[in-house]
This record gives sequence, structure tokens and C-alpha cells, in this order.
Amino acid sequence: MNKKALFTLMAVIVVLSMVIASCAPGQTAAKPYKEQAFAPMSVAAPNCDYGGIIKEIKSLDALTVEFDLCVPDPAFLPKAAFSVFAIQPKEYIEYAMMDGKILEAPVGTGPYSVEKWTRGDSITFKRNDNYWGEKAKAKTLVFKWAAEGAARLLELQSGTVDGIDNPTPDDFAKIQADSTLQFQPREALNIFYIGMTNTHPPFDNVKVRQAVAMGIDRQRIVDNFLPKGSIVASHFTPCSIPNGCVGDEYYKFDPTAAKALLAEAGFPDGFKTTITMRDVVRGYLPEPGVVATDIQAQLKQNLNIDAEIVVMESGAFIEATAAGSVGGLHLLGWTGDYPHITNFLDYHFGANQTQFGTPYPDIYENLQKGAQLADPKAAEPFYVAANNAIKTEVPAVIVSHAGSAAAFRADVTGALASPLGNEYFAVAKPGDRDTFVWMQNAEPISLYCADETDGESLRACEQVLESLLSFKVGGTEVQPGLATSCDPNADLTVYTCHLRDGVKFSDGSKLDASDVVESWAVGIDAANPLHKGNTGAFEYFTTLWGALINAPAQ
Repeated sequence: MNKKALFTLMAVIVVLSMVIASCAPGQTAAKPYKEQAFAPMSVAAPNCDYGGIIKEIKSLDALTVEFDLCVPDPAFLPKAAFSVFAIQPKEYIEYAMMDGKILEAPVGTGPYSVEKWTRGDSITFKRNDNYWGEKAKAKTLVFKWAAEGAARLLELQSGTVDGIDNPTPDDFAKIQADSTLQFQPREALNIFYIGMTNTHPPFDNVKVRQAVAMGIDRQRIVDNFLPKGSIVASHFTPCSIPNGCVGDEYYKFDPTAAKALLAEAGFPDGFKTTITMRDVVRGYLPEPGVVATDIQAQLKQNLNIDAEIVVMESGAFIEATAAGSVGGLHLLGWTGDYPHITNFLDYHFGANQTQFGTPYPDIYENLQKGAQLADPKAAEPFYVAANNAIKTEVPAVIVSHAGSAAAFRADVTGALASPLGNEYFAVAKPGDRDTFVWMQNAEPISLYCADETDGESLRACEQVLESLLSFKVGGTEVQPGLATSCDPNADLTVYTCHLRDGVKFSDGSKLDASDVVESWAVGIDAANPLHKGNTGAFEYFTTLWGALINAPAQ
């Protein structure tokens, strides 16, 4: 080969290398799209008859977005702080949604950006040097995962990771006694429950559901399988949330009455069913396998119900339970996303929620009325009625509010365990090291969290993406985020959000109001051509805002 041909070949290789690098997942330094000048835009419902809360979202100017609501929503601010409603560049959404690139390579304004996701092993984040706020303490952040609590603790003890989520309850004392480690308890802002779907016999019979609720010794589960600080739940919502524990307390354990009720329902000799679960540790359920086995034993002993344990993959399990397609019993729970009763009750029992089968009007009608009242005392009668209906209808056996924790190496500063499970690692400094390694219970499903609900995905998104508002690090107090404020009108039907000027995404794009409208529009508008996401369910948009705009008729 002559010199001229050789130089030409080398030039082609260099150009191809640059093109490949610019297109690699997670590499956002070179924008693969053209940034557009700001242009006003909006997304609107034809009218408010569609059943949702949001009437219109529109940009008033480059730094101002207005949310017009169909009804008052006193929980708008904490909802808007939730990471599911994070903002990405309009042009990047249009570029990356169609081929699914956005699922693994989000572009955000947060303290980190995604460098590489090695499926089945780890996600590597690099510090975002364009970040508008205080820069991340560690140059590199790595997420790893392991299903077993013992395996996570071993990694921490050996120094291969700097922090772990959800050590098993039996290891709490061991961690607290180890001078090389630090223990960070997490407030029990959660609920563990046993779900029953009323479209699957025999759980279409309310007496069967009530019998199961009375036939399980919940205190036994708390005493034997949950850490200190855990309590038997008297209501679905933790009592620290206003109106969470108004109304009648839940059923006491009474196997004699439970058997009699089951006989009344037509099952004097019990029946066969299933207990469906995912083998993923959660703060509300640190030992899912052994708890499932105990529930299985209790059902047989107390009610003569033979229950087979069925284990599903996590993503498939979440999708199936949300659709109400899981028969028998299923083990699930919830960690608060924002500190308001709507996050616990509306998400699970709202008019469009199908997890427990056909929704219960005596629950959701009261929730709709209570959610529109800013004064907790004025809303209390509706939450009394809703909580009492949850007890009567028994869509789920409410079991416990569980204490949980995270653990870190002793030399990590800024270590924390958030009650919302949204640990923010930009504040963590791992001794004299430039890389902070976190190990959680499972791999994220995707990093497009507008269409995810699992905690592992949401925590990863939290490092990269930001919403209009945010929560105080390690707490539940709402504070400014990408917006300096979101100001309500007098009746809480209009919120005007003022964006920070000069904020840039990790790829250098400048934040403006069109990015906000587009980020919300692809989730809330079912007719939007980019309404794809991962599953396409956009579950939080449906449950927290009542319904999707232009949703297909059922």
C-alpha cells in the first residue's frame, strides 16, 4: 500500500472512530442532534371530562411554565419534585425515544451523567462538569447490585464497595459493632402488603379476602423477619403522614373467626391458590423468600389454604401486578416517593388503578374528594371513609411498616439513608478515593424513569436527572430544583414555575421551558408519537395525575 492510500485509510479510521464514539450509549459529550431555538409549546386535554387532573401545560416564555389543572391539587409541589417527572432536552427526547436509546442513556442536568451501562454487572457515572449546583464530591460513581444481603455486606466488609442498601435485619448489630463501617437507619416510610385481585376467584368474594386478613398473624411476621423499629400496620399509610391513620384500625389476628368467615364464603375446607413474588430485597421486605414461606405455612395452618409460591422476574412481576393479571396472592409494598397521603392511597386505590382488579368506588371517590383539600382537617372525613373502605373491601392485607437501613465504610463522609429511598450520592466522599461504589438489591430496569416504578431504577435516575423541584438531601422537605419556585394561584388550580436561567444539560444544551413541556407531554399525552418509554404504561402519570390525556377507550 502506498503512503497516500495509507494516509487516506488512517483518516477514514479516525472519522469512523469519532462517529462511533459520538453514538455510543451513555456518551453525551457530542450532541447527536441539533439544538433548536426556544419556541412556545403546550400540551392540553380537549376538556376535563377525560378524568385526569391536568388540563394544560404550556410555556409562557423561555423560562416560565404554567400548569393548569382541572381541580385543585394541594400535593402538586411534592409530586413535581418526584424524579419520575425529571426533565431532559426536547431535542434529545425526539432523537433518542424512537430507537430506545433513552432507556440506557438519559441526558440530564444532574451532578452525574451516564458513562457506561454493562448489563448484568454495573453502571458507571461520570461527574457532570456542566452542573449548575455544587459539583459531585467523587469524580466517578458506580452502581452495582446483588440480590443477597449477605453478599452485599461481604462486599462492604472487603472494601470493594463503599455503601450498600438494605443489609439484612440479622446483620444490623454486626454493622453497628464494626468500627470500619457506619450504620445509617432509614425512617419507616413504607408499607408491606399481600395483594388480592377481585377479578380472580375466589378473591372476588369479599368474605374470602376478609378471612385471609384475619387469618394471618402479622405480628409474627414483624417479630421474626423484620428489623427493630418495624411495626404492625394499623393503616395502609404510615402514621407520620397527615390523615394516614384516621379511621378504624385494621383486623386483629383471629383464626377462629377467619375460619368461620371462610366457611360462610363457601370454603369450609379451604382451597388452593398461589403466592406470587419477586425475589428482590426491599426496605419493606428484607427477606422475601422466608416471609413468603411463613405466609404459606400460616395459610395452611390457620385456614387450610394450600398456597404454591411462584417467583417471577422483577420487571415482569411489576408489569403483571399493575395490570391486575396476577391471580391468588401477591407480595408487594411501597416506599414513599413524596410525603403526602396521595402517594400511598391514590397510587394504589385510585379510579384507574387495576392492581387489585376492578377499583372500589367507596375508596376512590373519597380519595378524589380528599385530594382536592389543602387543609388536612377539612380532608380528614374523606380519608376516614377511604381508610374504613380499605379495611372493609380488603384489596390487600396490610402487614407492616418496616425499619430499614443502608451501611457504608467508616471513611465515607456525606453518607445517608433517605426515607424516600432516593439517596443522592453527589454529597458522598469516599475517603481519599475518586470513585464511590454503591451496591443495591437489583439492577435498574431502565434509566427512563418517567416509565418506571422500581426503586433501583429511580435511585439511579436520581443521580443524573432533575425535576422542577427537589427534596432536601436525605429528607422529605420540598425545595427549589430546576425551578426557583412553582407558585400556585389562590384555589390551587394553576401553578406557575420559574426556571433557573443558564442551567445546562450534561451535553451542553441549555434548559428552557420547551424541555419541560416536552418531558411532561410524552408521559401525560397517550396520543403523543413519543409516548413509548419502556413498557409504555407511564404508570405514575396515570395514577398521580388521575388519567392520561387522549388515553384509548377501555
